Amino acid sequence: MNKLLKNYLLTLILFVTNLVFSQDGQPDLSTTKRYLLGGVTVTGTNEFSEESVISYSGLKTGQEIKIPGDKLTSAIKKLHKSNKFSDVEVYATKIDGNTIYLEIAIKELPQINKITFLGVSKSKAKTFQKDTELATGKMLTENLVTSTENYIRQYYVDKGYLKASVNITTKPNATNANQRDAIVRIDKGDLVKIKEIVIVGNEQFEDKDVRKALKDTKRKFWGRFWKRSKYVEDAFEEDKKKLIDKYRRKGFRDARILSDSISWNEGKNTINLHIELEEGIKYFYKDILFLGNKTYQTDFLQRILKIEKGDVYDSKTLEERVKGDGSPDSEDISTLYQNNGYLFSQINLVETKVENDSITVEIRIHEDDPATISHVSVTGNERTNDHVIFRELRTRPGDLYSKDNIIRSIRELGQMGFFDAENITPDLKPNYADKTVAIEYSLEEKGSSQIELQGGYGGGSFIGTLGLSFNNFSIRNIFNKEEYKPLPLGDGQQLSLRLQASRFNTSNSISFTEPWLGGKKPRSLTFSIYNQKQYGYGSSYYDVDKSQELNIFGISVGIGERLKWPDDYFTISNAISYRRYKVDNYNFGSIIAFDDNQGVSHNLSYNVTLQRNSAGPSLIFPRYGSTFTVEGKFTPPYSLFSNKEYDSNNEKFELLEYYKINLKAKWYTALVDKFVLMTNVQFGYLGSYNSEKGEIPFERYYVGGDGLNTNSFDGREVIGLRGYENSSLSGFATGTNGDLTSGDNVYDKFSMEVRYPITLKPSASIYALGFVEAGNSYSDFNNFNPFDIKKSAGFGIRIFMPAFGLLGIDFGHGFDNVPGAVEKSGWQTHFIIGQQF
Repeated sequence: MNKLLKNYLLTLILFVTNLVFSQDGQPDLSTTKRYLLGGVTVTGTNEFSEESVISYSGLKTGQEIKIPGDKLTSAIKKLHKSNKFSDVEVYATKIDGNTIYLEIAIKELPQINKITFLGVSKSKAKTFQKDTELATGKMLTENLVTSTENYIRQYYVDKGYLKASVNITTKPNATNANQRDAIVRIDKGDLVKIKEIVIVGNEQFEDKDVRKALKDTKRKFWGRFWKRSKYVEDAFEEDKKKLIDKYRRKGFRDARILSDSISWNEGKNTINLHIELEEGIKYFYKDILFLGNKTYQTDFLQRILKIEKGDVYDSKTLEERVKGDGSPDSEDISTLYQNNGYLFSQINLVETKVENDSITVEIRIHEDDPATISHVSVTGNERTNDHVIFRELRTRPGDLYSKDNIIRSIRELGQMGFFDAENITPDLKPNYADKTVAIEYSLEEKGSSQIELQGGYGGGSFIGTLGLSFNNFSIRNIFNKEEYKPLPLGDGQQLSLRLQASRFNTSNSISFTEPWLGGKKPRSLTFSIYNQKQYGYGSSYYDVDKSQELNIFGISVGIGERLKWPDDYFTISNAISYRRYKVDNYNFGSIIAFDDNQGVSHNLSYNVTLQRNSAGPSLIFPRYGSTFTVEGKFTPPYSLFSNKEYDSNNEKFELLEYYKINLKAKWYTALVDKFVLMTNVQFGYLGSYNSEKGEIPFERYYVGGDGLNTNSFDGREVIGLRGYENSSLSGFATGTNGDLTSGDNVYDKFSMEVRYPITLKPSASIYALGFVEAGNSYSDFNNFNPFDIKKSAGFGIRIFMPAFGLLGIDFGHGFDNVPGAVEKSGWQTHFIIGQQF
């Protein structure tokens, strides 16, 4: 700043001097005089053209300027602020009447020609160049050098390298005098660890309890691997706040940190932290008074507050119970008012009396009048039609304002899968004069259609797959050419097509879902049809025998509806499905095969599914809520209506009869930072009405592996259990093609995943996970033992890209052996494609 001021003063002196001794005589400087700018010349340029310098200054020929005046001063400032010149001087070269001619003499700053980093890897050097303004072609200023040094040093200090040093030097370039080469020398030094945390002044808590409150500042301890004992200043500052919060939650309202300091241990790269505390006395609630509440009685508000007279004074909990803890499902007094229209309500906490160790608190409530919603709008939806969005919103014009309905609307929009759930922003525009509020939802669309195009070699044959999923389809515009952009989209319908072929099988399927049948109620219609052909092996593993064929044809129609009771998170769906299995000389490894491997089975079933889904806000990465699903599948009990005796397996299985019950539950719990815990419990049972008919060869459970259920239309349920090979934990039957899995009638599964989002951008959502899980399958309910389970643990990563769906890889270690093996399963790698979240 001093140098800049000096340049301004020098320029002014030189300017006045040149005017005084100009050839045209001495102007009158006792008063400000106006001139027309006749022209501007520039001297001292090297890299910059004269036109560029004049453009930077803002001066223009023909403009009127005052001498002395603001325009000339402003021009000098602009040239200095451009950070391209080290010195700027302005001279009056000629005065012709009321016309003045100026000369701008500059001295250019040198440019950076080459940058060399010493002491770090090439990748780290590129990162530093990207994160700072140090780059070739930049003007070399003292500020640039200083800010770059400070940034790099602070980068290492924040990682615990407190003695890191950074020094930037420059040298003239051999080929260009106005360019310089920069050398960045970095020595991060050793990682500095905390040897001791010395606490002074704590009488109510032991040292270990105080240290425990410092979540991210830990002392050096042998065997500590889950939290490094490095010193990070920002983390320490946050930990000090957490320490005081701990005291205040225990009633020590006046607790404070008197001082904190660092001492170095001589000859070692360790430090000691010193914290001096003043705890104060422990306080209690003498009385809690509610003032201004007219809508809700004091007893009702007291039940929400859950704090009684005589309780330990906890200012943090008191504030959370009154104003909320920031979670979507917070139960507090402020949320109570906000959920019932009182947008303009104000609730304040006031300590009115402090006597010895007792505090009287007043909760002062200004209810005001309820607010109604005047207008609801959405922005950012370029593909999705407005009516598709509005039908999911819980906020409608004329309704009372409700904070809960806004949160619920955000969740519903996120669950659609058409928008980036992390960037759904409601903009409230309250109007206090008429007690209304307008709500505008700002949306960011993401790709909702997916394409699956795969090719691979397996089982002695090339396998090709083409899958198309249009998750925001518009069937009403299918014949409207103008809506093909490139497809008719925007009505929220789902259309899926899938084709797969190899020498050994072919399959194709099509399905369609309308989520709002009729457009007035959330009642869905789903239709699907599919066909699969599977051929047997010939004389060798690589030969196909098309005389061995399993042909499966299926069709299903379902109706689903959202319920309002027990709450509106519930949905129920009903479906009728039909499958026809034609077995022609084909052995597919079932427990009970058809006679001579020939026969036809008909599977007509009724499916009913009751689900409660409150997980949100994102469909891809839920942070809260849960999903519970109870599914029943039933066929008519044909054998109970007749006394028919079955002479063959073909007669037994001509009309399949069974019942099937599945239970699934998932909970999502937000942990510290961005970590989320997902807990999963599953159970399934396949039963029969008539023991004489025996078990059916379809609809069975296959446990183990990645959980992918690709091209299996025989009703099987594939349950992933990482750490084990696909279906390896299910029963076996020996057929002509070797040992083939045949599935089981009962299964259970338990799993826990800790997830951490790496990025949740619309273009690609990525999260890492660690898991432990266990499960097994059983031949029948008599053999079911929930404690006889196979255990595993591992880690993985998931990548969701709108165009390709969910991709991922898991590395799981199976701790137990699979049936028929002696050794434990060990490490297994699982590739995930399109699996459920």
